[in-house]
Amino acid sequence: MRNRSFTYSTEAAFSALADPTRRAVLDLLLQGRLPAGQIAQAFPVSRPAISKHLRVLRQAHLVRTHRVGRQRLFELSPGPLKTVDVWLSRYRTFWQKELSNLKHFVEAAQKKEMSNQPNKDTNKKHVGGEHGNTTTNSKFRRNR
Repeated sequence: MRNRSFTYSTEAAFSALADPTRRAVLDLLLQGRLPAGQIAQAFPVSRPAISKHLRVLRQAHLVRTHRVGRQRLFELSPGPLKTVDVWLSRYRTFWQKELSNLKHFVEAAQKKEMSNQPNKDTNKKHVGGEHGNTTTNSKFRRNR
């Protein structure tokens, strides 16, 4: 049976992270605690719109608030991001394995291609024509 709080937390975090403005707010909060007004000034949308984004981030537990006098300061809360990172780690492992397999495939194909190429005579060049390829001695090749 699934742990409902874990599922809810992960789903809420992914839902909150789905919006590019909310991700940008989190990036801004990497600097440390910021008041809502300063966060709002960084975006070309209205303050009420930023307030809604901050509320969604708060509900997903991605940010915390602290009151200092009349100001409400927001700071990043890493807990749900750790949960997202744990979930993503399975896919990170998958893609590392797939990219490693691709690397080995490409290296093997290059090695095979290099071993299949004939030794080239330094005095001869391979010239392609309309009716196939011919090898000519470079001293007697005509310039067209």
